[in-house]
This record gives sequence, structure tokens and C-alpha cells, in this order.
Amino acid sequence: MNADPLTPAPTLAMVGLGRMGANMARRLARGGAHVHGFDAQPEARAALADEPGVVLHASLADAVSALPAPRTVWLMLPAGEPSETALAELVARLAPGDLIVDGANANYLDSQRHARELEAHGLRFADCGVSGGVWGLANGYCLMYGADAEAAARLAPIARLLAPAPDRGWLHCGPPGSGHFVKMIHNGIEYGAMQAYAEGFALLEGKTEFDLDLAAVGELWRHGSVVRSWLLDLTVDALRDPDALDSVAPYVADSGEGRWTVDESVRQGTPAPVIALALMSRFASQGRADVGNRLLSLMRKGFGGHAVKTK
Repeated sequence: MNADPLTPAPTLAMVGLGRMGANMARRLARGGAHVHGFDAQPEARAALADEPGVVLHASLADAVSALPAPRTVWLMLPAGEPSETALAELVARLAPGDLIVDGANANYLDSQRHARELEAHGLRFADCGVSGGVWGLANGYCLMYGADAEAAARLAPIARLLAPAPDRGWLHCGPPGSGHFVKMIHNGIEYGAMQAYAEGFALLEGKTEFDLDLAAVGELWRHGSVVRSWLLDLTVDALRDPDALDSVAPYVADSGEGRWTVDESVRQGTPAPVIALALMSRFASQGRADVGNRLLSLMRKGFGGHAVKTK
């Protein structure tokens, strides 16, 4: 996986060893990087204990101290308080010229603020959107990062190891904030695409007179169709289990990126109705439409005497 044997193997600390962070640490180590790992949860550290090339530390301070200067620390922590706390500690422990990479899902506005705050301490910052999910370890990750030119150059050898190939799957998008902005829009598109597939297959399933094999239709579309995609591949894999739909509650979580994308649409005045509707559909699945639907039923009863279905 190491793209250039003449380039020294990068050394970094990976902070946050959840599903994404742990697999990224594995892929980097297997590509020849020297990885120092830290997670506040002992069980997360234990899961990587047997991975060659990953040195685990019991504290963030130990992980930082083990790095050669100039140091690179990659954060894979939830947006909000966990990331803010880690950044505050790193400001106290790092030296001018060190680089912090925020590789988790974060609001690009926060990333712009972090870059300004860290610059005041002489620290470099890169915000990196990462896509690939649980398949990234084997297939590589799509990386979109924002940074100044020097930080981007330091990040490139790491990106080459994480990406599907050294020459593709990673991009220096622009200044700090641009990486998380591109990832935010990426996830907004994902919301819309997923919603379209879900509605289409629901319509297929609803035409009971045809008794359609949903997995077979999906498999058909995977070959030569204009709607083929990796999302369709995953959908077909799920539909091959005849009990898959019945075993899952009709509740769809939203991680925040869809909300941020719709917020950006409003800020710009740029219409994004498909993404907005996909987000609203997720809210409805979470029961957030229940009060409105009850009130609609009461309105119909009030003006037209229509029957109300009780609990």
C-alpha cells in the first residue's frame, strides 16, 4: 500500500479508535506508517492490541510525547464536546509547527473557527472528510481535506496510504473548512440517494399483484442500468435476506450532516429540495411527525366530522 518506497513512512497519533478510527489505524500501519493510538475506552485500545505497527497509549499525553517533531495528531472523535476537549488539551501539549487533523464529521464552520484558534498558537490544522465506512479498511477511504499548502503537503503521504490508491480517492479541496464542507455536501447527496432507493423499492413491494422479487430486481439494475451504484449493491445484499425488512424497526437516525447541509442551503438561498425532504423523512421515521399527524386528524374531525382513529 505504501505508494513510494523512497518516501519516509509517516508517523502520527490516531486519537479515537472507534469503528472508523481503529480501521484507519490498521490500514495506515499495514501500509507502513508508524501509528500511535489512543482512546479513552480501554476496550477500544484492547481491540488493537495485536495490530503490528500500532503502539497503544493509555493517555493522550503519552501518545503525543511519543511522536517525533513536527508532530501530527489525527482526531476521530464526535463533533462537539469530545473534539473541543481534545483540541484544548492538544493546544497545551503541542508546539508551533505541529499539525492537528480533524478527520471526524464536523461542521465546516467549526473547522474554520478551529483553524483560526490553532493558528494563534502556531499550530497547523487540517479538516478531513472521510468516507468509506466499515469497508474502508479493505477498499480504502475517500478523503477530502482542507488545509493551507504546508499542512496539505504533510498530510499527502498519509492520504496516499488511506485512499483506495496512491493517485486517487484523496483531494486537497482548498483552505481550512473546505474538506468538511465537501464532506457535508457528500452526505447530503447520500441522504437523497438513499431516500430515492428506499421509496422505489417500497413501490415495487407495494405492487403485490406482480409478486416481485426485490433482490432480483435490484440485482438486475446493478448491471448496465443508469441507477447502478455502491448504495444499490448494499441494498441488494440486504434484500437477499428474506427476513431483513421485517427484522428492522422503521426508524432512521440522522447523524447531523444532513441538517448542516440543509442549513447551508438556507444560508445560500440555493434550493436543495430533495436533500431537505430526505431529512424530513428521517425526522418523520423518528416519530417527530406524530403530533402534527394527530392534529391533522383532529382538524378533519372538526371541520368535516370525519372519524378519528384512536390508539
